[in-house]
Amino acid sequence: MSESRTWDDVDDYFTTQLSPNDEALAAALRDSEAAGLPHVAVTPPQGKFLHLLAQIQGARTILEIGTLGGYSTIWLARALPADGRLISLEYSARHAEVATRNIARAGLDGLVQVRVGPALESLPKLADENPAPFDLVFIDADKGNNPQYLEWALRLTRAGSLIVVDNVVRQGRVADADSASPDVRGSRAAIELIGSHPRLTGTALQTVGSKGYDGFALARVLG
Repeated sequence: MSESRTWDDVDDYFTTQLSPNDEALAAALRDSEAAGLPHVAVTPPQGKFLHLLAQIQGARTILEIGTLGGYSTIWLARALPADGRLISLEYSARHAEVATRNIARAGLDGLVQVRVGPALESLPKLADENPAPFDLVFIDADKGNNPQYLEWALRLTRAGSLIVVDNVVRQGRVADADSASPDVRGSRAAIELIGSHPRLTGTALQTVGSKGYDGFALARVLG
């Protein structure tokens, strides 16, 4: 059996036992696929991981950078209390339209607001609103801008907040210091910023699964 087939089988087993898709989650994936959105949503085990992180954190406010079809948004929003708030930033109006429908069908439209436009334009506008600090930030957008997203996450959080940066391994290419790929360079810059910034402590983990070989970074804001 190939490695990738084994990874798929293990993910399927973990999903069945620990993070099964209910109808709202399954419908979000179906509608995203029918709308032609890229097949890059988090897997069910990854979604459950985000959900648990938000619960462990006791998150009341969450910022998501990169909505896609709203699958990860649903997992995160389900961890919020009834008076919680999740703001998700999405570049594509088409993706946001699909996500908004999926979020509403999941009964979470009262907790979630999807804002459309380039995140590096939406983030300054959000900061101008002087929102309460976000307890958790999930960064899963264009990887070349990861360091800028991380800097904005620092401005919009507080001591004790968590920041998750997805897809940082880039199939192992993150270790290539000579790579010219914007995705690799952006991921490396984010990792190096986490390692050097006085207000951050963090780590990064490699993962395998139905999305192949990848990984994420997890950072805690110190002050």
